[in-house]
Amino acid sequence: MGRYKLVMLALAATLPGVFLRLSGVHINPAIASLIYGLAIVGSSFMLAWGAEVAQHDIPQALALTILALIAVLPEYAVDMYLAFQAGRDPSSNYGELALANMTGANRLLIGIGWPAVVFLFWWSSRRKGARVSEVKLDDGQGVELIFLGVATIYSFILPFKANLSIFDMVLLVALFGLYAWRASQANHVEPDLIGPAKVIGELPDRQRRAATMGLFVVAAAVILLVAEHFAESLIETGASFGIDEFFLVQWLAPLASESPEFIITGLFAWRLQAAAGLGALVSSKVNQWTLLVGMIPLVYSFGAGRIAQLPLSETQQSELLLTSAQSFFAVAVISNLRMSLLEAVLLLVLFLGQFFIPGSHGVFTVIYLVLGLVFLFINRQSLYSIGRGVMTATEGRRGSRHADGSAWSGPGPKDTSHTLPTKETRHTEAPGRE
Repeated sequence: MGRYKLVMLALAATLPGVFLRLSGVHINPAIASLIYGLAIVGSSFMLAWGAEVAQHDIPQALALTILALIAVLPEYAVDMYLAFQAGRDPSSNYGELALANMTGANRLLIGIGWPAVVFLFWWSSRRKGARVSEVKLDDGQGVELIFLGVATIYSFILPFKANLSIFDMVLLVALFGLYAWRASQANHVEPDLIGPAKVIGELPDRQRRAATMGLFVVAAAVILLVAEHFAESLIETGASFGIDEFFLVQWLAPLASESPEFIITGLFAWRLQAAAGLGALVSSKVNQWTLLVGMIPLVYSFGAGRIAQLPLSETQQSELLLTSAQSFFAVAVISNLRMSLLEAVLLLVLFLGQFFIPGSHGVFTVIYLVLGLVFLFINRQSLYSIGRGVMTATEGRRGSRHADGSAWSGPGPKDTSHTLPTKETRHTEAPGRE
């Protein structure tokens, strides 16, 4: 059992939160936040290990998609709760809060999450004697970029429609489904595992798969169980200090609910697997910008007891337009499948600047759009190459097959773009690592 002590420690961290949630005991909100937060941290580690081990059986792109989906379950739980309450009582401010929570989560993901991966990777590589100042995504991760670009283009329509409807749900959920299917078509390569993931990965096939599924199921169950109460405890704690409710729901609750994926991707970056870390966050952005947004009008309709549109106020339209502009800028920045330390700083500064300049939504929306166009022009050749590469890979999968009927991925060498960095590729990213 000594080999599994870290797994057991992560599991033990979830138990106080589960007990508190199921017992119904009411304690100080600040202490409750700490206990629930510890449960989410423990779940995050289990998710990270499960996603790594899962690559023995499924492509990395699909593993990261599943990881991203489970990691944002707290965000889904909170936002769906708010959307349902908005449908039950349209005259309340729950609709405003649901959109605030969604836009805040999306902007935090890009404004804090993406730069954090680059900073952690840069710092960790320095500690190991390297001087790496950028993260290079794998070529195959251009698929995520294309889907994020399509979702971002559609998102600009929503503020001008001034509502979220079932039509939006159908289109966005279908886009996510197509993305998940495309990720499942990626080529499979054996991962290079370390730590608890390595211990689990060395188990016989049946036991390894059962352990991997167990990690995913337990982590997802814990997150779903404690997420809403974690957010509520944080909001109560903030309210006791006189913090505005809208601010709490837009920023504090998403910061808490996004913590699993921030922890997971931070671990990837610290272990010099920055391409996997940033790739997981791009995948998270795709599913939040498609599935999360699409589910809001559906859950709102359930709350209302009929098919209904969630109306968007002028404030919500402004928030959504700013979120779309930030997403456009982020896509433009990584359209060359790279993010430098300077670009990470720019993303962070633009995000934080919104807090220091009141009433600046319109100004930052324009800044994001202008800078996005500049980056798209600079990276135009790379973006063309990504599109051409995705099309070529798709045609290759449709076309040739071996004589025994098995699929052939194309005339070129085996595609390794969706694997976590191996020992060799990690040396490429950080040559100073021993």
